[in-house]
Amino acid sequence: MSRTEFIKNSRQSLFNKVFYNFNVRSPKLILRRVKQINFDEIFKLLSYPFALKALVVGTLVSVCSALLGSVLVLKKYSLIGHSLADIGFASASLALALGVTSPMIVSMPIIVSCSFLIMYLSQNKKIQGDVAIGIFSTSSLAVGVLVTSMSGGFNTDVYSYMFGSILVIDDFDAIISVLLSLFVLGVFFVFYNRLFLVTSDEIFAKSSGINVNFYHFLISFLTALTIVVGMRMMGTLLISSLIIFPSVIAKKIAKSFKSLMLLSSAISCVCFVLGMMISFQFNIPTGASIVLTNLLIFVIFSVIR
Repeated sequence: MSRTEFIKNSRQSLFNKVFYNFNVRSPKLILRRVKQINFDEIFKLLSYPFALKALVVGTLVSVCSALLGSVLVLKKYSLIGHSLADIGFASASLALALGVTSPMIVSMPIIVSCSFLIMYLSQNKKIQGDVAIGIFSTSSLAVGVLVTSMSGGFNTDVYSYMFGSILVIDDFDAIISVLLSLFVLGVFFVFYNRLFLVTSDEIFAKSSGINVNFYHFLISFLTALTIVVGMRMMGTLLISSLIIFPSVIAKKIAKSFKSLMLLSSAISCVCFVLGMMISFQFNIPTGASIVLTNLLIFVIFSVIR
């Protein structure tokens, strides 16, 4: 059964019960619904191709975001992910206005180019890093809103890119997302030792003859690709949370750089799966559910630690 047929014929199915019939109105209803969770039904839903596709893509995006987030948080570059996500909104709005079938193709070169420009301005001290991020972030949002307003206003496609939707990931987007995710992971592990050195002790890395600026641009490039991959599922306004939350949580308990990588990846994947299951059960947007799951875990670890 195709994704479209499934949605159309789901009024008497589990999907209908989860997405249409439940409306959260009070804490009592939430508790009652939690007690009624049937994990067999959730796993049955995940057996459908489009849901399984979203699970695979989401897991890869979660791992990429966690690995890069660990580096960005330690380098205090975490807000660059937020800025690139806003640029993703502007580029997606432009692509939709031009009638491009897959906005990801338009967004990729724009986001990567802007990531290099932000890093260049920061490295050359022409504009302070946080100032450059703020300028690009707000300007991109303004451009996105302007383009969207001039091209017919905020419709379903625009909202899906702003806030994400696991149900609109088509085969082409899924293939591109998987390939880009594998590329990001491959490059990260190939340069793992030098990225570790640049992140932990930049002065020693320079004295060892390592081209630190190159690795700064590499981090920026990989972050841009991760934003491109994740913005279809999480939305341009929420994807940066996958970069920040897991790494900050893992940092509270990690004892080494390697353990930080592993813990942040595990936390990111767990929060993604839990968030997706919660969104199925309570009829809430998947991206928001994943972010709030990360927030809850963050609060728990903050209290414990």
